[in-house]
Amino acid sequence: MSVAESHLKRRAQKEFNAEKQRQDSRKVKLKKKTDRRTEFRHAASYVREFKAHESQEHRMERAARDAATAYVPEKEKLLCVVRIGGVNDMHPKSRKVLQLLQLGHLNNLVFLKLTRATMNMIRKVEPYVAYGYPSLKTVREVIYKRGHGRVGKQRVPLTDNSIIETALGETGIICMEDLVHEIYTVGPSFKQASNFLWPVKLSNLTGGLSTKQSKLFKDGGQAGQREKGINDMVAKMN
Repeated sequence: MSVAESHLKRRAQKEFNAEKQRQDSRKVKLKKKTDRRTEFRHAASYVREFKAHESQEHRMERAARDAATAYVPEKEKLLCVVRIGGVNDMHPKSRKVLQLLQLGHLNNLVFLKLTRATMNMIRKVEPYVAYGYPSLKTVREVIYKRGHGRVGKQRVPLTDNSIIETALGETGIICMEDLVHEIYTVGPSFKQASNFLWPVKLSNLTGGLSTKQSKLFKDGGQAGQREKGINDMVAKMN
């Protein structure tokens, strides 16, 4: 009994689609494996870089002590800013500044390049934010745990390095470790990386705000400059 030509075509097409799906699946698995190797290699390179920098800092400190002089470390380049104040009695200009800083919602966190212009904006909304100098650990844990990318106008979780590579590949940023490194070191593509990174939404501070939040940190409150202390605060909210 002969088989209808249409049936043969359908069967051939079905077999072709199945084989194509298998090939695509193998390509995806191979790319993920390659991406993992790339990320591990980049991570190892960054670890060596940071260790070398720390060793250099220690050597400079020891040399300064031996010479009985003061050692002045490098100036901080990165700020971590967290919105902790609500909108009650907020001046419209303050609300506008918060929006420009991408801090339109309570518990939002952003990483900003430390410049005079940035500090001028932050001082205008100081009663509503806490800020300071994040550690590498803080930057990495926040991005890995709560990082989302801006794809078009959509907020997309960073579940795959391909999302980062598609958006930032032209800058050489192709994986999570590249993104963390670029943000923490305020690298040459920091602007593109920070624009891609959606403002991070943190949880409420563990234990709540113990004092009036608009009171500055230096006066015993929660808002304002915390320097390295921002890391403890973010850890309780991450």
